[in-house]
Amino acid sequence: MDKNVYSKATEERMDHSLEDRADISVPIIVDEAQVRAALPALDVRGALERMFGALGRGEAVQPPQTLTLFPRDAGDFITYLGVLASEQVFGAKLSPYIATAGAPVITAWTALMSMRTGRPLMWCDAALLTTERTAGTTALAVDLLAKQDSSRLAIIGSGAVALAHLRHVAPLRKWRDIRIHSPGLDNDAVRQAHIRAMDPRIVIAQTSAECLRDADVVMLCTSSGTPVISLDHLTKPALITSISTNVARAHEIDPSALPTLDVYCDYRHTTPPSAGEMVIAAERGWSPEAILGDLAELVNRTCAVPSYGRHAFFRSIGLGLEDVALAHALYMHLRAAA
Repeated sequence: MDKNVYSKATEERMDHSLEDRADISVPIIVDEAQVRAALPALDVRGALERMFGALGRGEAVQPPQTLTLFPRDAGDFITYLGVLASEQVFGAKLSPYIATAGAPVITAWTALMSMRTGRPLMWCDAALLTTERTAGTTALAVDLLAKQDSSRLAIIGSGAVALAHLRHVAPLRKWRDIRIHSPGLDNDAVRQAHIRAMDPRIVIAQTSAECLRDADVVMLCTSSGTPVISLDHLTKPALITSISTNVARAHEIDPSALPTLDVYCDYRHTTPPSAGEMVIAAERGWSPEAILGDLAELVNRTCAVPSYGRHAFFRSIGLGLEDVALAHALYMHLRAAA
């Protein structure tokens, strides 16, 4: 390489490095308590919408997630990667499952790095951010896909992820009632009271069929590896959303139903090989080419929305870019507060 060219490139890299170093010491290490304190200040919806917009415009890259096994059945870890060039950052969330004599150890940490300097900006505990980005992604899909006059919301599940979904989706439409069903609530009056206190429109449904009756939007928020609802209990065309769990080939609806639904997902290039019902349906002849759109296309308005001549189905698996986007939002918040 020409010496002058090399010197110029080196000087430019040093200039960027010095500029970043003058702004803030890196990397920051952020624990769960710090994340919890910062969450109310984060614009989760805005960060995710900007990220999916960038993905659809070619300003971000989403590789497939990878599963790496530990030797001797000691566990595994999933790597969620993403490049968010629009914000000049890239990163990875590492989520290990560590086998022990008792309960397994399950954690998640996100590394955020600079595209300008190649240096780490932040390591953060990603457990709470994962819950928020999962619920925030579903909320973005609901806002883009649900009918504007939707008035009945149904939620299957009552754990932390389900309640985060409730928080994110409750403001999106003028819901007349919000029904929640979870077998774990049946004999737990304290939890029922806690959930009802979140919103006066909430009704605890005793059965799945009661929960789904007349629903316009159904959010499946469970850790089940097998179907948790029967589509026969839906009395009119509805939007059904579903999330992922660690169970192999997990699916919250019957895979054989996919050909009868208008199917959407978070990202069409990575979701079909990972979403359990899509994998199983593809083995039976369904094609991922039938997917009508993903969030990158919906945000950029390059695909059609459901006509609601039949049910619509939105499936998310959790993207590394979602983790990078929220980690970047957290980093910028902490930087501004420093």
